[in-house]
Amino acid sequence: MAQKPRILIITPEVTYLPKEMGDQLHYSAKAGGLADVSAALISALFDLGCDVHVALPDYRSIWDGYTTETHNLELAKIRKRLDQERIHLAADRAFYYLDNIYSGYSDKDLKVSLAFQREVINNIIPRVQPDIIHCNDWMTGLIPAMARQIGIPCLFTIHNIHTMTSTMAEIEDRGIDAASFWKWLFFKKPPHNYEESRDWNRVDFLTSGVFASHYVNTVSPTFLKEIVEDRHPFVEPCLKNELAGKYHAGCAIGILNAPEPEFNPAVDEMIRYNYGPKNHKKLKAQNKRYLQKILDLEINETAPVFFWPSRLDPVQKGCQLLAEILYDIVSRYWETGLQIVFVASGSYQRHFHDIVRFHGLGKRVSVCGFNEGLSHQAFAAADFLFMPSSFEPCGLPQMVGGLYGTLPIVFDTGGLHDTINQLDPQQNAGNGFLFNVHDANGFKWAVDRAMDFYRLAPETREKQIHRIMIDSVLEFNHSRCAEDYINLYGKMLQRPFLD
Repeated sequence: MAQKPRILIITPEVTYLPKEMGDQLHYSAKAGGLADVSAALISALFDLGCDVHVALPDYRSIWDGYTTETHNLELAKIRKRLDQERIHLAADRAFYYLDNIYSGYSDKDLKVSLAFQREVINNIIPRVQPDIIHCNDWMTGLIPAMARQIGIPCLFTIHNIHTMTSTMAEIEDRGIDAASFWKWLFFKKPPHNYEESRDWNRVDFLTSGVFASHYVNTVSPTFLKEIVEDRHPFVEPCLKNELAGKYHAGCAIGILNAPEPEFNPAVDEMIRYNYGPKNHKKLKAQNKRYLQKILDLEINETAPVFFWPSRLDPVQKGCQLLAEILYDIVSRYWETGLQIVFVASGSYQRHFHDIVRFHGLGKRVSVCGFNEGLSHQAFAAADFLFMPSSFEPCGLPQMVGGLYGTLPIVFDTGGLHDTINQLDPQQNAGNGFLFNVHDANGFKWAVDRAMDFYRLAPETREKQIHRIMIDSVLEFNHSRCAEDYINLYGKMLQRPFLD
């Protein structure tokens, strides 16, 4: 076993990479939370002295400021130099000219995935010769089968449960030798043999990743347990069964993500007034007044402000619950000056615009599309944040809320269960407000508990928020997350794999 194992992290997305790993350019390929998590893990592993390498698709859009023809030669030199170091770019016209990581069309996304995996399997893995391969989500779901075949320990991380399918014929047509590792792929129908299955029996990418990998992790321990216990009917039975098999064999765990280091109110460049645990009371009030001013809300620093930070998606995020109770909670707590701020896009946004217009709540409720700077300012200004997700693989806003002294109101599920405990000022414990029945009444009950806290003596509130901000820094950080992955890598290398 190598004293310093070489780790190859394969990801379709990344927000940033350490400058010391490659060149001094800024580049970013992001479609969602996977990009942030990948960037944080890679950076933390590198800072801890690990021999970490990264495989990425060579999207044209990741090169900030280098998209004109005059820079093509310089970019070619940079890419060649990167490939000789730690950043390995998979090249193919299928994704080079894309402005977005995912097109939204399944056939195009599948084409990108196959092109990326072909380059990783045929070129990058043989060149890097890693001791461990770490794959992420369905876009890398075929690689664990290849890793299993050649005997390289492979970790497969599930960030979300979206998947894609294809036939071996299509996979091979894209230049991947599926015949060499087909026995480690997961098919929609039990295969009798290679020839019989090649042209029609579809391969499930996400379930293949789980089936073939040596270890699997989700990004929350409770979400993994919920899948294994069949508590989410939207999870395909095949995925649930394979995860359950890994879980009961001791080869599946949950490792919580952590927020980006930029989420720190003491140094956050996107907020008007920086603050920390010791001076949060005064400066959060100033941030509140500033937010109220720019959103044309009533200027009232004693008003409780509630913040919605997640996309307005009724399938997962529970925004329909807030739509049901919005008028009720604003009117019931009208004398307190209660305000609600949305900084979120999504299909349900128009419903909240309609509610605000119908009831004339424009000075109490502001509905804004997502804007990163405004979102940071809302974290710094608000007293509470809403996160009533019906399911949550991990979630980050509830952790960010604690860092900013903005207490989360959450449904008790998945990563929310793992990160939030019921606040009990008398016991000097907890960091938010949870409800256990996912309906409007349950949600309203939790809002009432938040308002009970808001009505406590100011010195009592200040003491609890001070504690929660400090505890959040200690608990929700990338060093802890990276150490969990390093421990898992070590476990993988020490375990004999009998294939």
